[in-house]
Amino acid sequence: MQIRQAVSDDHDVLLDIWLRSVRATHTFLSEDDIQFFLPLVRDQALVELELWVLVAEDDAAIGFMGLAGNQLEALFLAPEQRRRGGGRLLVQHAQQRKGLLSVDVNEQNPMAKRFYESCGFVVVGRSECDGSGKPFPLLQMRQLVAG
Repeated sequence: MQIRQAVSDDHDVLLDIWLRSVRATHTFLSEDDIQFFLPLVRDQALVELELWVLVAEDDAAIGFMGLAGNQLEALFLAPEQRRRGGGRLLVQHAQQRKGLLSVDVNEQNPMAKRFYESCGFVVVGRSECDGSGKPFPLLQMRQLVAG
């Protein structure tokens, strides 16, 4: 696995990875919720964030992350790529570029919380709603030391 900066031709593949990943891991979201977030991801996140793509040996995208400064705004892996070290590689890549990181994690996604804790993040705050005002509580996590 390697990491490269995203190019505009990656956006459709990254959106597909996001959609498959969310359906596999965000079981608290309804299909209506997913359809609400889809244009936000497609038209904002994949356009505005600093995107890095995790690729397999054949250069096929298998995951990605989006950064805004040292805030990790997105990290998604194709469902078949979970638990193979790609997420940790992306976090380490971000640390090398940005230093200690922050991330907001859906409270209803305990696997993500455990993953970030294993990368050295701790919970430093909580909000009742996500950034869209939807009732999906977020845990604000921050690295105190590199994980």
